[in-house]
Amino acid sequence: MEHYNMNLTLKVWKQKNAESKGKFETFKVSDISSEMSFLEMFDVLNEKLIEEGKEPIAFDHDCREGICGACSMYIDGQPHGPWAKNTTCQLHMRAFHDGDTIVVEPWRSKAFPVIKDLMVDRAAFDRIIQAGGYVSVNTGNAVDANSLPIDKSDADAAFAAAACIGCGACVAACKNSSAMLFVSAKVAQLSLLPQGEPERRTRVLNMVTQMDKEGFGNCSNTYACEAECPKGISVLNIARMNREYMNAGLSADEK
Repeated sequence: MEHYNMNLTLKVWKQKNAESKGKFETFKVSDISSEMSFLEMFDVLNEKLIEEGKEPIAFDHDCREGICGACSMYIDGQPHGPWAKNTTCQLHMRAFHDGDTIVVEPWRSKAFPVIKDLMVDRAAFDRIIQAGGYVSVNTGNAVDANSLPIDKSDADAAFAAAACIGCGACVAACKNSSAMLFVSAKVAQLSLLPQGEPERRTRVLNMVTQMDKEGFGNCSNTYACEAECPKGISVLNIARMNREYMNAGLSADEK
């Protein structure tokens, strides 16, 4: 793979906090290696700004391995940038070319208020999980792995849904700022397994109610969420959640 250096122009969203008005500011970076990650490029820019006595750009990150979901950047009109099934921290500068202008924004959603610059508050997801994304288990020794036989197709579907890292790219990609892909992934991974059966009906009702309270929109049916999801979570989970919600509502009416 060819290695090369590049000079870039960055148009970065700068905003003091959720109440302040933000604006794009232009920055120049030079001699950026094609082997750098996107966040390493921002590290270089911030080091330069600090040396010049200027305020660095605030952005969120943690694992830098595509696991934690913290690196929420909207790059050139796409959540996490141009590479498919990829987080911002996994994006490398070889995706760009010398002389490119790159526009970087935070997630755009009422439910994700800006903390500062490119950092947003995704605590709404935490509150949705608190509403029902858990199972009740007895404490003590771990049971044998084969004590609960589970159909392989169900186990595979639950495992695929559990790959969701809660980054919020689905919300950023959706024209309605819908969180249904995230919520459906959490509902699906638990409803497909016997461990999630006791809270199955209350879980989906409580989580969807909390999702609405947080200000997320409804599903737009454009499938932009699946297309931009770094873990490839399927929109089939949304259909599964809708069935769960309908069944839970009917059960509640019967009582």
